[in-house]
Amino acid sequence: AQATRMARLIDDLLSLSRVELSAHVRPDTLVDIVPIISQVVDGLEPLARERQVEVDVDLPETPAWIAGDREELLRVFENLVENALKYGAPGKRVDIKLTRGATADGQDEAVVSIRDYGPGIAPEHLPRLTERFYRVDVRESRAQGGTGLGLALVKHILNRHRGRLSIESAPGAGATFVVHLSITPRPSP
Repeated sequence: AQATRMARLIDDLLSLSRVELSAHVRPDTLVDIVPIISQVVDGLEPLARERQVEVDVDLPETPAWIAGDREELLRVFENLVENALKYGAPGKRVDIKLTRGATADGQDEAVVSIRDYGPGIAPEHLPRLTERFYRVDVRESRAQGGTGLGLALVKHILNRHRGRLSIESAPGAGATFVVHLSITPRPSP
């Protein structure tokens, strides 16, 4: 168990290092995040079944194109959905929804929300959740196999993509993690 935990920690540290090396270079490949989210949900189905958590997915039928790195975006949504499954309440549900919104300057954006119905997070922890190695409950995090780097990695990947993460939660009311990514118009063929 300790060797597995150490391997996860090393993998997360290496991933974080790779993202930081290219932090100033915004990805320019067009990717559709709809199938990325679907792939993550499908891949985490065994964990959802094990935790007896129903996953409710609401994705549009039209593509949501963004300039992005597919593997990094997979990592973002894997971390967020896996956290919702692990730290939400067993036997409850997780809602994943992709909608379109607009930034403060009016640019179209994809807004992906991942909501769990677990115990929630006290307000004093919210500003620090994306810090490296910060954990609300160290014992619970270790029991779930967490390294304390998942949300830091999410933040760094989203920064590289010029996106952002917002977190809403209250004790007893679950938690909602919202990813905002600028939509890139797909050029005509």
